[in-house]
Amino acid sequence: MFARIHEMRARIATSPSFSGERIVGAILFEGTMDRQIGGLGSAEYLWSQKGIVPFLKVDKGVAAEADGVQLMKPMDGLDELLARAVKAGIFGTKMRSVIKQAVPAGVQAIVDQQFAVGRQILAAGLVPILEPEIDIHSPTKAEAEVLLQDALLAGLDQLGDDQPVMLKLTLPDTDGFYSPLVQHPKVLRVVALSGGYSRDQANARLARNPGVVASFSRALTEGLTAQQSDAEFDAALDATVQSIYEASIT
Repeated sequence: MFARIHEMRARIATSPSFSGERIVGAILFEGTMDRQIGGLGSAEYLWSQKGIVPFLKVDKGVAAEADGVQLMKPMDGLDELLARAVKAGIFGTKMRSVIKQAVPAGVQAIVDQQFAVGRQILAAGLVPILEPEIDIHSPTKAEAEVLLQDALLAGLDQLGDDQPVMLKLTLPDTDGFYSPLVQHPKVLRVVALSGGYSRDQANARLARNPGVVASFSRALTEGLTAQQSDAEFDAALDATVQSIYEASIT
């Protein structure tokens, strides 16, 4: 099954519509990193052939909900995985946890865990993308955004000048809400996850948040099928990439 999934990912990566002209980075699964695209390691192909920065997903999923959040499961063998990532030419990592409710203790636990693992990743020579996702269906989404931003700002202020991170966040209810994070000197980039919004919904929200760029997965692949001809596939991907690019440069 994963071989079939990799075929689709490789089809996207090798499409002329997928290049560094409009795309900064791509997040790989471990199994994708370990496979080849175009006769090269996947990370090497993305950087050397497309000018796209490769990242690696390192989390092992989320635990059961407690205090309104889902922390990341233990990541046994993370140091070994990070060493393999460096050897493969990976630039950074990403790891996801989920906030379901605006519970202060839970949100703080999420942020504490993200920064703790982020420091481990920084020590390995990689740039971590911290991803404390807020569920778009949360009845306390706006309140959770306030708690999250306050906790992130406090955590960022504890990082050294040589410890840059990226943040991957749910698109906020208030336009421009995460501007303090976008402008923070320890943050290389704030990127947005589509989080279950349709591509059109996600693009519309993204365009109203200056300085935030897309990191869409489901929204990127919306409308792509294995049955499409190369011309149909490339045209659909081109239209998608262009729409997301335009929403990202506001």
